[in-house]
Amino acid sequence: MRITRDTLQKMHAAGNKIAALTCYDATFAAILENAGVDIILVGDSLGNVMQGHTTTLPVTLDDMIYHTQCVVRGSNKAFIMVDMPFGTSQVSPEETFMNATRLMAAGAQMVKIEGGQIMTDTIDFLTQRGIPVCAHIGLMPQSVHQLGGYKVQGRTTNEAEQLLNDAMLLQEAGVGILLMETIPAALAARISRELSIPTIGIGAGVNCSAQVLVLHDMLGIYRGNKPRFVKNFMIGTDSIQAAIEHYVQEVKAGKFPAAEHTF
Repeated sequence: MRITRDTLQKMHAAGNKIAALTCYDATFAAILENAGVDIILVGDSLGNVMQGHTTTLPVTLDDMIYHTQCVVRGSNKAFIMVDMPFGTSQVSPEETFMNATRLMAAGAQMVKIEGGQIMTDTIDFLTQRGIPVCAHIGLMPQSVHQLGGYKVQGRTTNEAEQLLNDAMLLQEAGVGILLMETIPAALAARISRELSIPTIGIGAGVNCSAQVLVLHDMLGIYRGNKPRFVKNFMIGTDSIQAAIEHYVQEVKAGKFPAAEHTF
């Protein structure tokens, strides 16, 4: 039986850390699940690690559906969260709903949408119609050109207050989980305290309810420079299974991310 949104909310309320990783295929889905990963994120990062693109922007809805189906067939317990790719949620609420229904039909239990308060009407429309949503703020890869590159977000007082305000409005709109990427740890901790829903961090410090990394990154398989928030869990282990188990253990114990992985 799969982990549900209620399960994750109870884990959050009890102060139990949640471990998440990206995944794109059936074989790795089984490995992640057996290692104790709670949330499998079928990420549009597949554009980078599977398709060889320099951004996530070329990934299509059909790509996401295909990889979601693969992951679902390879797993039985993990909660399945799926990214809505570029251009599928930056449309009308009605069109976003139709796109989200295709991901849900493929096996998603929750869709992830990038964007702050500008997305609240769309998120309200989806959640009122039975589509659970995770919102993604901070560094948003689909907006990389608008943001001027892969930079830390929320460093200034104004930016920090905007992100906090966005988080509160997104929760009011019905978001079930909030993901924060590449923001100062102190800001992520403050937002996590203010919200009643679980938060997921990637480059957002240890005080989030959950942590997520791109699978290939935590296995030391990355192109170009390693992001500061990434740890290679293959070091000191003799198998992929052991590396993922080590990641889960460190997340659950609050040991990852450490100071050197934090902004």
